[in-house]
Amino acid sequence: MAILRGGKRIGGYDVRIGIPRDRSLDDVAGDSRLQRRMGSNPETTIGRFQSYVNEAEGFARKARFYAEFNLPKGISDGALFSEGFEDTSSAALEKQAFPSQTDLLAIQQANGRRVRAFCSSISMPEREMSTKEIRHGNAPARNFVYDMKSSGISATFYADKFMRERSYFELWQKSAMSTSSTFNTNYYDNYVANLNIFQLGQFASRQERDDITYGVQLIDCFPSKIGAIEYSHDANNIQTIDVDFSFRYWINYFIDKQGNIELGQPLGKIPEVKNNRGMFGSLINKLPPELRRAGRDVLNDLRRRVPLGRVTGGRVFPPFKIPPLNI
Repeated sequence: MAILRGGKRIGGYDVRIGIPRDRSLDDVAGDSRLQRRMGSNPETTIGRFQSYVNEAEGFARKARFYAEFNLPKGISDGALFSEGFEDTSSAALEKQAFPSQTDLLAIQQANGRRVRAFCSSISMPEREMSTKEIRHGNAPARNFVYDMKSSGISATFYADKFMRERSYFELWQKSAMSTSSTFNTNYYDNYVANLNIFQLGQFASRQERDDITYGVQLIDCFPSKIGAIEYSHDANNIQTIDVDFSFRYWINYFIDKQGNIELGQPLGKIPEVKNNRGMFGSLINKLPPELRRAGRDVLNDLRRRVPLGRVTGGRVFPPFKIPPLNI
């Protein structure tokens, strides 16, 4: 409300004048309060904490992980019989008891991605430095490092009705020791394989939520224990499988080997969590950010509703291939 106000009707229009009580809204764009930067003072403790969080684009999430399992090489495929006679030696019986490379490769191609997708929980390995206390005279003792060790890890998997996930690891164990015939053990290199565990995150500049932000590789890993299957009439009716893994040691992908990946280079090649989506995926990635998600939703809905892959072998409009989504 104005302090003084008056008006006059001239030519059909009301002309009013007055002295307002507050003129703070006369120059909104030039208000100094609007020039302040958002956020707290960066020179305070809470301000520095927030800046660290913003710099890292958030915290690591427990549910954002990916584990890659690969079966070992088993034994080399070769003839069990020679010169038309059946070989009944212990070596031939041992070869018959262990899975061959062909068997393991077929299981890996058929169920490898299923096992990775059904991994509901897994733990990163620990590392403990073994020390020994050394004392010189009456001076306080020093703890000298002389070794390092890591305990095994555990993982939990959802199980489908055929228990294919359990059979996957049973076959892995069978490559280490015959479980039905000779009960002999295999060579070490024939039943160990490397296991990859990745922390996933997102980068705002790339508009991608499944980038690898941290990763470890377990060297010479194998399933040392497959847990028992428990049955009950509880409310939770989803069956799970617990597997314990043993390994020699583990490395950090980004610091244990120098290279061109962030701070280091892995032992081997870091696999992509999401595969190439083909021509249509490339076109979607070229869309503006606000349309990119809608385009992906339409494409995924088309894959679910139209079973053209059964007829065309995964090719919707040859020769344009739309591969299945990688988890």
